[in-house]
Amino acid sequence: MKKITQITLAALLAAPVTLGSLSLPSYASAASAAPASAPSVSIKGPVAQAPTVYTESAADYAQFLQAKYNVKLPQQPTKGDFIQAIAAIIEADAASASTDEASEVKAPAFTDLKSGDSTYDAAVSLYNSGVITGTEVHANDKLSTYAAVFIAVKAAGFKELAYTYPEAKTTKALAKLGIGAGRVQGLAAQELAAAVDTGLIPESLYPALRKGGVATTDFANILLGRVLSSQGNYKNEIGRSGDADIYSKLYAAYRTADLIEAPELREIVDQALRNDLVTGYNLKDSRFDSNFIDELTLTYGHSDIQHAVQLIGLLRSEGIEADVQFQPKTSAFIYLKEWGEPTETPDYKVTQIENGNYIAYSKEYDIQFEFNTTADKARFNDIILKYAKKSTGNTSNLIHASWWQPLYYSATAIDGYPVIANTKISLGHYYAQSFSLQEKAKDLQDGFRKLAPNADITSYTFWVDQPFLNYLNGESE
Repeated sequence: MKKITQITLAALLAAPVTLGSLSLPSYASAASAAPASAPSVSIKGPVAQAPTVYTESAADYAQFLQAKYNVKLPQQPTKGDFIQAIAAIIEADAASASTDEASEVKAPAFTDLKSGDSTYDAAVSLYNSGVITGTEVHANDKLSTYAAVFIAVKAAGFKELAYTYPEAKTTKALAKLGIGAGRVQGLAAQELAAAVDTGLIPESLYPALRKGGVATTDFANILLGRVLSSQGNYKNEIGRSGDADIYSKLYAAYRTADLIEAPELREIVDQALRNDLVTGYNLKDSRFDSNFIDELTLTYGHSDIQHAVQLIGLLRSEGIEADVQFQPKTSAFIYLKEWGEPTETPDYKVTQIENGNYIAYSKEYDIQFEFNTTADKARFNDIILKYAKKSTGNTSNLIHASWWQPLYYSATAIDGYPVIANTKISLGHYYAQSFSLQEKAKDLQDGFRKLAPNADITSYTFWVDQPFLNYLNGESE
């Protein structure tokens, strides 16, 4: 964004029609905030959120399990239900058998399960991966708290750690639970101790383990969620908007992000720029995908990190909590030679092309927010329009570096958001994407296929804020 102030609005509108963030002007303002009034006894409106320490709940994990894995435990889960859920989330089938022949050889002779039983395939997978160690499964028994922990600790990848525990260390860990050394012994005691020390069992579950007996659905969902986290398969985020250190985490994420190179991929999409197939594109890295729940998630693009910090502060002041993920992004577009000699910085590079123009590469970012509710997600639009969007006659009392045409979008339908298209080309974990009107998507996809016949090229529709659609249509607001 270093050269953006030298570019006229007309030139900006000729820049990227992709994520478009670099081309979004940052020099005027919209929606003014109401002036402060005298203190009043009656206070209406949203209540600002103080910094908090958030712990994922059983309901959070249950929602994630259903959205991502189609796993929903019954009110009273059996051991078989839990085994099937564990197998689903750790994908033991793919990890354990490389060929059909190997899978057949490794199939254990269960004494109480046969092929065709609902738990059989999951049990075979978990047996092959060392999560289940016996041939008597008791799939129809009600799930007990201890059985759930013994399965979970191995599924989470802590088995080898558990078996390093000497007796004194095991006893010390079990004491945290309030369980005497004689109640659980041997390998089971080591597994339970490791589950305590690693945090697989949160303190909220200690009373249930002291009591023993049947596991509740909440107990099982928390363990499943902790298994996902231990395997790196839960949400990928830098924190919560209400965290006391969220701002320092944002700055750290931004400062350590560099321009994305991806030379093999960039060669393809740069040629698309040269061919006028697109006027801009973005480079991103799938390793920063948030794994948030689509129905609760919005993606917001910008280039100024102080804007992101103020945006999170704005959400907190409006009483909105959200999970936050920072995603590095590089925006590329044609820089016209008549705009003057470009000045390079570590975050802004140019390459001159045959006609004398340049391809410019600018450091930007996307932030993904997963809101607590769909209602909070819907409120986001009104908040941006009031406090973070410039408009004619209203260019002050906005958060820092607000744009005329902000960019935020959803993978699922949301009232008031029009539909546009994204054409995406992937090589390894890097991908380039170009946002466009729906009617232009096929031409983009066909054009990319001509440039890279063997690349992974997809096109799909999604929901975007109205001002960004106006931008794609060449409008100034």
